[in-house]
Parts: sequence; structure tokens; C-alpha cells
Amino acid sequence: MSDTTNNPQNSPADDGVYDVVVVGAGAAGLSAALVLARSRRRVAVVDAGEPRNAPAAHMHGFLSRDGVPAADLLAVGRAEVTGYGVDLFESRVDEIDLGFYVRLDGGAVLRARRVMVATGLRDELPAIPGVRERWGRDLLFCPYCHAYEVRDQPIGVLGTHAGAVQHALLLRQWSHDIVFFAHTLDLGTEEREQLSARGITVADGAIKRLVTEGDRLRGVELAEGHVYPRCAVFLFPHMVPHDTLLTGLGCERDQNGWVTTDTAGRTSVFGVWAVGNVSDAKALVITAAGQGAAAAFALNHDLVAEDIERAVENSRPTSRTPKHFPQSALQSAPQAALSD
Repeated sequence: MSDTTNNPQNSPADDGVYDVVVVGAGAAGLSAALVLARSRRRVAVVDAGEPRNAPAAHMHGFLSRDGVPAADLLAVGRAEVTGYGVDLFESRVDEIDLGFYVRLDGGAVLRARRVMVATGLRDELPAIPGVRERWGRDLLFCPYCHAYEVRDQPIGVLGTHAGAVQHALLLRQWSHDIVFFAHTLDLGTEEREQLSARGITVADGAIKRLVTEGDRLRGVELAEGHVYPRCAVFLFPHMVPHDTLLTGLGCERDQNGWVTTDTAGRTSVFGVWAVGNVSDAKALVITAAGQGAAAAFALNHDLVAEDIERAVENSRPTSRTPKHFPQSALQSAPQAALSD
């Protein structure tokens, strides 16, 4: 197949049904698509072009790609998967119906035997002036991704999340000059003792704003007016998974509200898989890529099992519906679900 990136109306191959439709073209989705395509599966990838790490200039901790701009990694990944015949749709998925019918926002509908959701998550940031403007630049989150680049510099940690104290204690690994801004957190005696023991200064009082000068972070100003000079600031965002497609299919959640999967990415719903940050908030880029590959291995084996069962059934004089294949997937598509 040719690259169909700019043609969301292209038709699926052969019988009109993809083996797998992958929703999301980040590291997890593209890695899965690559493995599946090399397994000679018919694959489509749908992506709206809004990666979580877009504000960051570079990514780190990815072996052989350390320091590479995240956009470059994704561009290479797209070229690789389309080179293997994957159809790439630049679109948003509005809904997935069991069966599976993947409905795009432009009106087209893709049919699939399986779906893999790799839509990631969004970071909800506190309403502090300067936070959104500096996010991904000198206002950071992941120490393993970005702390080395600001090592030994004056660092601040904003107390805007319940995990902020542990965040500050961890960041002490990279700098001896850490200020923890308590903001609205009510620190307990044990937390203050831990911070003090690690040589971390606690600045009590509400944060007024991040101070910038010449498009660079210069410090953190408290409501009472004092400014603490800082070269970089870290915060722990509230992470919300983009899991509407999964919950719309009935996928179960855990006690923390995240869609549950097994170690291979299978959800509680037959034929539905989830990988990357949509189901694992802690996954780094390299972790997500590995999850996508591992899920693709297992998904292909799942399809092979179904292919064998179908072949056996079809070879018999009286064919019966394969037990492994859900009845909902065999029903005729409603008229509204047919692609152009």
C-alpha cells in the first residue's frame, strides 16, 4: 500500500477489514504498528497529531535516541510504518463500536478485527501565572527525562500535588539546591523532617507566579512578595488518561480510575488492547515503545489463533461459527457505518 496520510477517505485492503486499527501514533502506537506490519497484518493508524510531549525540545533516556527531538522520533516512526504498508489517517476517532467500527471525525468508518488504543494522557496544570507558558521548557515534570540537563542548578518544586514532597526528595539526587514551595499543601511533621534531612529548603506560603525575564525562568514569587531565584522548576501534574474510547467500549477501570490491562495490554473487553500512557501513567517514551511491541506480539498470536480456528471450521463440510470469533463482529454493518 502507498502512504495515505493525506487521504482519510482511502479504502481498507481486500475485504475492507483491517486486522488491527491502532488509535494513536505516539511511541506505543507506532511501535505496535511496526511489529504488526512486519507480521504481515493489515494495519491502519489513526492520529490527531497532538503528542503529549510536544512542548519539550528533546527527549531523553531512549537508548540510541537520547537528546533527539520527540517530533523527529515520531516522523521516523511514521516513515517506517508506512514503508511496510500501514495506512496512516490524520484524523480523530469519535467512537469505536463493537464489531469493530472505528468512526473518524471526517465521517469515514474503518472496520477492524481488533483495535489497539494508544491515545496517551493529558497533563492538567495548576492555575498559577507562568506555569502554562513555561511548561516543557524550564517548568518540568519527569526527573529521569529532564533533571540531568539542570543538574547542580537552583531547582524549585511546586507543592501543587499530593506527590510533590516525594518529587522534591527524588530531585535532590540531581541538585543540592532545592527549594520546596509548599503553596497550599499542609505539610506534616514527618514530611518536613524528611525535607530538612535532605537539605531541602521549605518555602511556606502561596505561590503568586513564575518570574520570567528574556523568555527564561528566573524564579518563583510568593504572594507576600519574596522571590526565590530558580533556574528550573518541577511540578507533578494531575494526569488524566484519554480513555473515552476505552470506557465507551466498556473496559474496566482499577480503583484509581485507570483502565486495567494484563501484562500484554489486553483490556477486559475482547479484541480491545491499550498501551502506553492511556493505561500506564509512569511509562516513559522508551517504556511505551516497548509496551507497544509486546502488545503487538500477543495480539498477532491472538489473531493467529482465530485464523487457525476459522481455517479448521471452513475446511469442514458443515461450517459453524468459530467460537473464538464474537457474534457481534459477524453481524452486517449498519448502513450508517459503511465507509465512503
